[in-house]
This record gives sequence, C-alpha cells and structure tokens, in this order.
Amino acid sequence: MAAAAPPPPPSSPPAVISEDLLPTGYNVFSRIRLATILDVPHVHKLIHQMAVFERLTHLFSATESSLSATLFPENSPPPFTSFTVFLLEVSQNPFPLIDQSYPNFSPIHKRVNLDLPINDPEAETFRSCGNDVVIAGFVLFFPNYSSFLAKPGFYIEDIFVRECYRRKGFGKMLLSAVAAQAAKMGYGRVEWVVLDWNVNAIKFYEEMGAQIMQEWRVCRLTGDALQAFANINI
Repeated sequence: MAAAAPPPPPSSPPAVISEDLLPTGYNVFSRIRLATILDVPHVHKLIHQMAVFERLTHLFSATESSLSATLFPENSPPPFTSFTVFLLEVSQNPFPLIDQSYPNFSPIHKRVNLDLPINDPEAETFRSCGNDVVIAGFVLFFPNYSSFLAKPGFYIEDIFVRECYRRKGFGKMLLSAVAAQAAKMGYGRVEWVVLDWNVNAIKFYEEMGAQIMQEWRVCRLTGDALQAFANINI
C-alpha cells in the first residue's frame, strides 16, 4: 500500500500592498525658475493671453523687443533688485538640476498629483527647454517700499496661469514663491491688485489670508494724460 502523500504546504497569505504604494492619479513635475532673455517670446505670449483674459487687449502694446530691452537690459541688475520674472514649468518627468543658483534663490521643484491628465492644446507653442517641458504660467514682480513698516516689499504686477493649468494649485505655487522670497530677504509685505469682477481670484486670495483693501483705489497716469501732466510748468 502506497504511503499517503504529505499534506500540501499552507498557502502564503496574500501580499498586503500599502495604499501609499498604489498608483493613483497622474504625476506632474513642476519647476519655478528665473526667466532669462531667452524666455521673452514665451513671456510675451503669456502677457497677451493675460490681456485677453482680463479683457484689456486694447491696452496691450508690448512687443518682444520692448520686453527684452526693459526686462533684460544690458548690464541687468541682479534678480529681485528690479523687474523679476518667475516662470512655472511642468513636465511628465523629473526636472534635472540646472545651474541657476543665486545668493538668494534656487529653482523650486514640486511634484503634483492630479486626478486626471492635463490636455494642453498649446503645448508646442509653450515648449521650453527639454522635450516635454512646457511653460504653464508666470509672475512678474519688483521691489517697492513701505514707509509705515520702514521695510522694502514686492509688488506683483502680473500673475497668470494658462487656462488648462488653472484650479490645480499652480497659481498658489507662484504666489508662494514670491512670498517665500520676500520672507527670505526680510521684506515686509507682498502686494498686488485684482479686478473687481474676478470673483474667483478674490475668493482665492482671501482663502490664502490676503486682505482685499476695499478702501484703496489705484491711481494711474498713462499715455496722453501722462505726457500732458509732464509738460505742466512747475
């Protein structure tokens, strides 16, 4: 009589996979870096798109050459001492390190996890350095001064995120980069203006903790009015 076969070994328990290791959503790698004169064509396109969004194209007269001459003049001052532009770039792959370090700034890298992939119909138009690197937005700012605080600050002239990248945290990243730079340099505040009809932006800024100064109004001399006032004999 043949011996009975030994019982089968106990089956291994199913492997437990941590939820942290499960693939979820779509990773987007982002980088905020200082713009250079080589980026002017992209900056020009971004400013024009912003003018369209703000319904102010009738005031838009900047050209690539005029932006180059004013943002990046010969013997340009160091970043943050004059007009400064941060560019927001996105990629499907991690960004390599670049040699763009200054005494007070290094490029900011962040990985963003999204529920759905981003469909960018203008990816080729805004292609930056690298095969899959695309410019998604920018912020332009420069130093000002508060006599009440006796401290310098930053004034944000423009902040803009292209339409397909909105409501994903990229605008907050750009603002945070300026705020972090101001704090690092010991500055007292960061200021900007918002159009009164842009309720989404107003709500966004208020949720960040920004004060909307209802009692203040922007005063501006420009164009013919500026020239006329400049010619007043004083």
